[in-house]
Amino acid sequence: MVASSEEARHERPSLSFLQGFKNFLLQGDVVVVAIGLVVALAFSGLISSFTTNIITPLVNSIGGGSNGLGFTVRGQHVDFGAFISDVIYFVIFMAVIYFVLVVPYRAISARRGVTVFGEPALSQTCPACLSEGLPMGATKCKYCGSSLSGAGA
Repeated sequence: MVASSEEARHERPSLSFLQGFKNFLLQGDVVVVAIGLVVALAFSGLISSFTTNIITPLVNSIGGGSNGLGFTVRGQHVDFGAFISDVIYFVIFMAVIYFVLVVPYRAISARRGVTVFGEPALSQTCPACLSEGLPMGATKCKYCGSSLSGAGA
């Protein structure tokens, strides 16, 4: 009996550790972040292919010649077309992330009563030291201690 209770004591910390890890992984925010990362990586590959195979040739065709929108300086090729394509890639990628991940996540969080990616809370400025970001209900400045009107500056 004594040996089995000692064994149980040694097993409980590892089981509680695993249970805690499981609870952490199954929290809504961790799952959303993991899914978002996978989706973002998938869209990254798709958009990279789009810009490499469609946008870059179109941008380079504007410049004409074999260099596209680039030029050569002492044997080194400066490729503006590739840079413009990367900027277009970034804009498309961020738009996809915003409309596919952020907007739905904001809607789901709003249904749960949580505000994410919203407007910051109203704040006031201290008239004495001009510190910003003080809560609207504050009566004293947390930096200089002067009295606040509470109405905001």
